[in-house]
Amino acid sequence: MEARSWAPRRQLCPPGIMLLAFATLLSCLLTSGQAKVYSRCELARALQDFGMEGYRGYSMADWVCLAYFTSGFNTAAVDHEADGSTNNGIFQISSRKWCKNLSTDVPNWCQMYCSDLLNPNLKDTVICAMKIAQQPQGLASWEAWRRHCQGKDLKDW
Repeated sequence: MEARSWAPRRQLCPPGIMLLAFATLLSCLLTSGQAKVYSRCELARALQDFGMEGYRGYSMADWVCLAYFTSGFNTAAVDHEADGSTNNGIFQISSRKWCKNLSTDVPNWCQMYCSDLLNPNLKDTVICAMKIAQQPQGLASWEAWRRHCQGKDLKDW
């Protein structure tokens, strides 16, 4: 007869971790089903409809250039940083201060969830991007814009 051990069984992952992993996977699957990769002209038309042309002195070419170099025009783009923060959506808006992920101890200056920035209709993304553009740095808040768009000839955009 085999002896049974009455020692507690060790779980590979605590239940909370498994639930968090499942929720993350589910949100990725739901978001990717709504993903949209805009063409350059399609994005320019959509941003024009939201009044982005000339907003805070930035041309449509500035906004389109920014979107290209941050996300490749992909509304579902999410970049995970080493510190646990994310850059979200077509303009890669940071969860460090602009939107809310799971962490509650960071600012949420756009007053929205980061997942709201992944919506293909762009309304929430544009609202948040306009708030960022209102800051003293304007579009220079984005490294991609400083590196690839600022001071460059953007007539082809």
